[in-house]
Amino acid sequence: MSDKTALVISAHAADFVWRCGGAIALHQEQGINVTVLCLSYGERGESAKLWKQEGMSLQKVKDARHAEAEAAAEALGVHDLATLDLGDYPLDFSRENKMKIVDVIRKVQPAFMLSHSQYDPYNTDHMNTMNAVLECRMIAQAWGHNPGETVLGAPQLYLFEPHQTEQMGWKPDTFLDITQVWDKKRAAIECMEGQEHLWEYYTRVAQQRANHFKRNSGGQSGGRDCKYAEGFQSIFPRTVDTL
Repeated sequence: MSDKTALVISAHAADFVWRCGGAIALHQEQGINVTVLCLSYGERGESAKLWKQEGMSLQKVKDARHAEAEAAAEALGVHDLATLDLGDYPLDFSRENKMKIVDVIRKVQPAFMLSHSQYDPYNTDHMNTMNAVLECRMIAQAWGHNPGETVLGAPQLYLFEPHQTEQMGWKPDTFLDITQVWDKKRAAIECMEGQEHLWEYYTRVAQQRANHFKRNSGGQSGGRDCKYAEGFQSIFPRTVDTL
């Protein structure tokens, strides 16, 4: 088991599954402990199927979504699933709530982080999460914030793929082959019963990104095969010894 850790910050309970479930499962298999922090359950805006049921209440929806997230996390092998219940539509990014996120970042001390795209006019919870993550990353690096705690280094922040990529200005510069853990991601996807309409959509996304992986790994015919992949956009420069 590696000492290396990673942190996924997900606006809603299902986001980590669709957008980086493969990365989670793959790194867990490599011995890298991945913590997933869900800021909300997606109870208001992303639970339409549940709200159409008779006798539904806000707490019942939260409970159902939490159970789905826990089942998905287990399918992916998540090291730790943390939830903050900040509400959704809109998420509540008060100063107090941002400090809760900072506390998680400092506790995990991630080598890299994953979160949402910078722009999302269809779901402002997503882009507000990304802005909050950048701010909280900065605060976690500050020696003057809660002196005596271990400060954060400089983890890369990868932005995972938004739902309507072309409208978001999201441009992937990293493709991750998740073929060997696809069965785990698909199992996690099927845990999200409240959003069954997205199951096949995100299967097709993974197949499309596999095509991009192959195209950029030595050529379409010369590169190694890949059946499923995820794309990410990195924010910070990478420091390397060789190219």
